[in-house]
Amino acid sequence: MFGPELKKGSVELLVLSMLKDEARHGYQIGKLIELRSSGRLQFNPATLYPVLYRMEDRGWIEGIWVEKPGERRRCFYHLTRDGKRVLTEQTERWKEFSSAMNEAIGLSHA
Repeated sequence: MFGPELKKGSVELLVLSMLKDEARHGYQIGKLIELRSSGRLQFNPATLYPVLYRMEDRGWIEGIWVEKPGERRRCFYHLTRDGKRVLTEQTERWKEFSSAMNEAIGLSHA
């Protein structure tokens, strides 16, 4: 529904938010974003996994491989201390940005 240019700037915040409460694997993260946005935000795995790898390289998330009987091996990601800090910072920036946008386009009722 939304073009890639709109989603690109917010994908890291979305992923960090999905990991705030528990570890999840990539497919779960994508499906949870889709569920919480009522289907309006969807991420193809080819888009989502490079973001996860980049965030892991930055030290914001850490992946742990888990094997369960009868299931394939999956990497579950969780937030690191730095990831929690970045989530807080990006959430605050998002609030400020969306507030400024709402004011600029006349949606604010100040």
